[in-house]
Amino acid sequence: MKEDELELDTLGEKKTALFVIISDTDDTFNFVVSIMYSQLFNLLCDKADDEYGGRLPVHVRCLLDEFANIGLIPKFEKLIATIRSREISACIILQAQSQLKSIYKDNADTIVGNCDSTLFLGGKERTTLKELSESLGKETIDLYNISETRSNQKSFGLNYQKTGKELMSQDEITVMDGGKCIYQLRGVRPFLSDKFDITKHKNYKFLEDYDKRNIFDIEKYLQRKDEVKLKESMVVEILDE
Repeated sequence: MKEDELELDTLGEKKTALFVIISDTDDTFNFVVSIMYSQLFNLLCDKADDEYGGRLPVHVRCLLDEFANIGLIPKFEKLIATIRSREISACIILQAQSQLKSIYKDNADTIVGNCDSTLFLGGKERTTLKELSESLGKETIDLYNISETRSNQKSFGLNYQKTGKELMSQDEITVMDGGKCIYQLRGVRPFLSDKFDITKHKNYKFLEDYDKRNIFDIEKYLQRKDEVKLKESMVVEILDE
């Protein structure tokens, strides 16, 4: 960390892939990642305002997988409301919505409210199921009540009425088919959809699942990078002599 190799302010100027890998069991240095994200958003917003009239030339998409393990990003509830206009988006991926509330407390609802789309892949956490069921709304169903009275003279009664029912109740969401997902987009009614089969994607052949030779070994990459730096420094020393 003694040198700046990330050049965060250039991410919105050219196509770049930045991978942030942290331990999912040891959170000792998670605060470093939180600071990095905070600096990233602030730098890109300033860059967009000062040099590009408020919008970055290249859209920056942050795929925040296991968002709860990153730790608290300072003022994230305010950042997520302002970064969209600068061509920056954040995809928050959680195991359960309660994880967000445990970290951001009362600001969790603000963060969710600034996300235009929600994709539910499955789960059984009660808070998530309850809020999802309520957000899906209700449907109108026909209700028939048939009554029969047995005595010397039989009598029958038929009662018909319309009533409301949850589009999907919590127990229905819990047992939802694993190949299905629920997608909600602002301004559009939510819908049930099939999950995409990744093996049918045109770039699937580049993944490790397709061919083990496609694996990216970060340790070997960093080792080769250090060797290149060492050779460069040796060349500089020879030239100086």
